[in-house]
Amino acid sequence: MENLDEKYMKEALKEAAAALDEDEVPVGAVIVCNGRVIARGHNMTERLGDPTAHAEMIAVTSATQALGGKYLENCTIYVTVEPCGMCASALNWAKISRVVYGAGDPKRGFSLFSPSLLHPKTEVVKGVLADDCGALMSDFFLSKRR
Repeated sequence: MENLDEKYMKEALKEAAAALDEDEVPVGAVIVCNGRVIARGHNMTERLGDPTAHAEMIAVTSATQALGGKYLENCTIYVTVEPCGMCASALNWAKISRVVYGAGDPKRGFSLFSPSLLHPKTEVVKGVLADDCGALMSDFFLSKRR
């Protein structure tokens, strides 16, 4: 049986595929609380004309509405690519318990910043289905260069 992190990362990959179908940068996210997906999101920056409409931001807004409050304690976000500084800061303010991501982002990922932009109690798991997540991004940007 696959582990839960892989199971939910596959759900995030479905969201990334939805972004790809819309010619958005293929990043997807899901937020899980108490064993169920409470929110989904994928990049919508082109559709909305909004540079803050990242997958994580869409998912956080949806999750806080689902829970009826601004904090996401006891929740995990699964995101296909390492969150950027903006998204990590939003996850900090939301007090999310865990961040699980697939592919690292050496150019814009939150791990470039010190100290971490995430809440000090947030657990980070990296590299879940990293090859699948990274290939989706690489293929997208290769197609844009042709």
